[in-house]
Amino acid sequence: MAISNAMVLAAGLGTRLRPITNTIPKPLVKIAGKPMIDYVLDLLMNAGVTRAAVNVHHFADQMEAHLAQRAAPEIVISDERNALMNSGGGLVKGLKLLADGPVLVMNADLFWIGEDTDAPSNLERLADFFDPERMDMALLCVRDEDTTGHNGKRDFSLGADGSLVRYAEGMDNPVVYAGAIALDSKLFADAPDDAFNLNIYFDRAIASGRLYGIVLDGHWMTVGTPEAIEEAEAAIRRYQPGG
Repeated sequence: MAISNAMVLAAGLGTRLRPITNTIPKPLVKIAGKPMIDYVLDLLMNAGVTRAAVNVHHFADQMEAHLAQRAAPEIVISDERNALMNSGGGLVKGLKLLADGPVLVMNADLFWIGEDTDAPSNLERLADFFDPERMDMALLCVRDEDTTGHNGKRDFSLGADGSLVRYAEGMDNPVVYAGAIALDSKLFADAPDDAFNLNIYFDRAIASGRLYGIVLDGHWMTVGTPEAIEEAEAAIRRYQPGG
């Protein structure tokens, strides 16, 4: 299916990136001259997203000023200045600014490069894979060897049919959660209005056999510390066309 709405989780404090994040929000930290959130928004735009809700908290005024400069996708702000809502609460609050139905969800500080430009993008593949009749959520996942900046932790074991369960030592086909989800907003019809962690819904979906995933094409990166910036920029240089 084509998914035109998205939610970008961008309200975190970025504490491990201090002292850089003492003066700017983490999503605006530049990697190879480009703010992290723009990598994310470009991926969404290129996948056909036309409207994206973005939550803000840390240096919210800077975030709003930066996002106002973008022509596409259309940005609507989910304001968390008064209280951080955690991943689940922030998502639920932001979804209220979007039309009901399917939505892509991304973290503002996790992105990838090096996709096959002659094939559907990772987000297009994820949207096509998502089947709300048998899935609560479809997650984009990545193999550890295709990451930069990751701590080596494996999140899930991916079944041959795409089903996901929490990874335990010795399981086959370990994958890392790549920070992108396809879901339907009706999943949160019973969700609380206060802060909660989205992992609650991951575990609920696993328990009912409704958490699925696909493997990312390309190279994924996370920038959690100042030292990781150079690692990410080196990866980008490796994957630039003709580089």
